Amino acid sequence: MSPSESEIHVDVEGRTLRISNLDKVLYPRTGTTKGEVLNYYARIAPVLLPHLADRPVTRIRWPHGVEGASFFEKNAPAGTPSWVRTARVPTTGSRAARSARDGGADTLVFPIIDDLATLTWLVNLAALELHVHQWTVGRNGRPRNADRLVVDLDPGEPAGLHECCTVALLVRDKLAERGLHAKPVTSGSKGLHLYADLPERLPSDESTALAKEVAEELQGERPTLVTATMTKAKRPGKVFLDWSQNAGSKTTISPYSLRGRDRPFVATPITWQEVEAGAEDPLGLEQYRYDEVLDRVTDLGDLFAG
Repeated sequence: MSPSESEIHVDVEGRTLRISNLDKVLYPRTGTTKGEVLNYYARIAPVLLPHLADRPVTRIRWPHGVEGASFFEKNAPAGTPSWVRTARVPTTGSRAARSARDGGADTLVFPIIDDLATLTWLVNLAALELHVHQWTVGRNGRPRNADRLVVDLDPGEPAGLHECCTVALLVRDKLAERGLHAKPVTSGSKGLHLYADLPERLPSDESTALAKEVAEELQGERPTLVTATMTKAKRPGKVFLDWSQNAGSKTTISPYSLRGRDRPFVATPITWQEVEAGAEDPLGLEQYRYDEVLDRVTDLGDLFAG
C-alpha cells in the first residue's frame, strides 16, 4: 500500500475514526496536505464548534484538492455513522418542487457538527468548506427562527477588500441605528461578512427584509460605491450587499471555515480597527491563511464570540 493510499485509525473523543490519505496535497499552490487541514480543524475546533452548534451544515467537498472538481453536499452521505447527529429539514421553493417531481421526499437530512469527532469525520471526506444557515434547530430537530443577520459584502472588480472595508463601516452604522451590533469576518475569498445577533428571533423573511432595507438605503445614499442589485452587470467597481443569504434556504460560510481557493484562506473574525485600517489603506487588510488564524486565536481569542 502506497503512502497516498494509507489509512490510520484514530481515537477522537471516544470515537474510532478511519483517516485516509494524510499526505494528499489539497492545496497544490502551497503544498498544504490533508493531514495539515485535519490538524487545523482539530486545533480550531474549540472556537469553531460553538458557532456550528445546532446549525445544519452544507459542505463543499474537494476529493482531489482545490484544483480538481468540487461538489455541494447537503444530505448526510451514505455511510454516515449512527452516532452523528442529524436534522430533517423541510426543503423550500424550487428544491421542494424538484424533489417532489423526482419522486423524492421534500426534506433534507443535514448533519449537525456538535463535536470534534463529527468535524473530523466530515473533514476526512475532504469537506473543506462548512456553510451554515442563520437559524438553528431546536432539541426536537425542527428549524427555529433566525437568531442572527448576515450581510455579505461582495466586491465587483476592480473593487476589492479595500472598498469592502469602506462599505462595512457604513453598514455597521446602519445596523447600529437599528440597535444591532455588527461583527466583521473576512470571507476567505474576496470580501467581508458582517453578522449581527438578533435580540429576538425573527422569521427568515423578516431578517431578509431587514438586511435588504439596509442594503437599499446605502445603495440610494452611495450609488457609485454600493449596489443591492444581484445583476452582475451592475456590480463592476461597486460592493454588492448580498442581503439574500438570510433566506431560510440560504447558507453562508461559517466563521473559521477554510475556503476552497488556491490558497488555504479562512473566513476570519477581525476587529473593527482592522476594518478601519483596510478602509484607510488599500493594503491595510488581507485575507488570512489557516496558520495565521491559529496564531490570531492564541493571541486574541475568539473575536466572533459574544
